[in-house]
Amino acid sequence: MSVYTPGQVVEETGFSLDTLRYYERIGLLERVSRNAAGQRRFTQDDVGWLGTIRCLRDTGMPIAEMLRFAELVRAGDHTIRDRIALLEAHDRRVQAQVANLREQQTAIQHKIGYYRTVVG
Repeated sequence: MSVYTPGQVVEETGFSLDTLRYYERIGLLERVSRNAAGQRRFTQDDVGWLGTIRCLRDTGMPIAEMLRFAELVRAGDHTIRDRIALLEAHDRRVQAQVANLREQQTAIQHKIGYYRTVVG
């Protein structure tokens, strides 16, 4: 089983050490094991979970919802329907954000086109 130092996890996930500690403190990340010297050692599962958290965070999911998702995952397979519902609701919000960004991008592209006609 691969083991990662906090520095390696920071490099792999893009999260800061402070964020990793915070996520562990609030329960978003399960308690990380430690070596004999008390240094944190992350597993491949930890890094994979942080990848999921990165995706949810980067797409705007609030921490409270991420915590709920983590609870559901830890509760076991009988919560899969609830996980699907939570992720579908988030996906709908992401779709709306993407549509809004596309509209804004179209407006920007029109402005670019206009300025190109002005300068010839």
